[in-house]
Amino acid sequence: MSPASYLAAPPRVAKGNCSTLVTIRSMWDWLVYAALILGVLAALAALVLLAVRVLQAWRSFKRLRRHVFKALDRVAEKAEATLDTMESVADTEELDRSLSGLRVSLARLAVLRTAWAEATAFTALIPRK
Repeated sequence: MSPASYLAAPPRVAKGNCSTLVTIRSMWDWLVYAALILGVLAALAALVLLAVRVLQAWRSFKRLRRHVFKALDRVAEKAEATLDTMESVADTEELDRSLSGLRVSLARLAVLRTAWAEATAFTALIPRK
């Protein structure tokens, strides 16, 4: 149907308003107020729960921050201990003295081996019974 046909149609006769007090079921006033109070209490409970969760999150954040800084302090202490160890290892004066003593001992051993080899070669020429 075109919009012009609505304009040309005869007006309908309304039989009555269906929203009268007779058709709307009356509601108790205390029920409305109870629902309103219940809604306000639910909103307050939600706000209290939100405040508790925010406080828990803040305390957890502070605890985490404290533990992180303690862990970083431990890492720094271990790094310093490692640096001290590296410095003591890098100090090779004692190691050089030990190595020079070892070289002297190895030279003596070589002389002794040579002497032993000569001594055993001479005794190999001696006939046995």
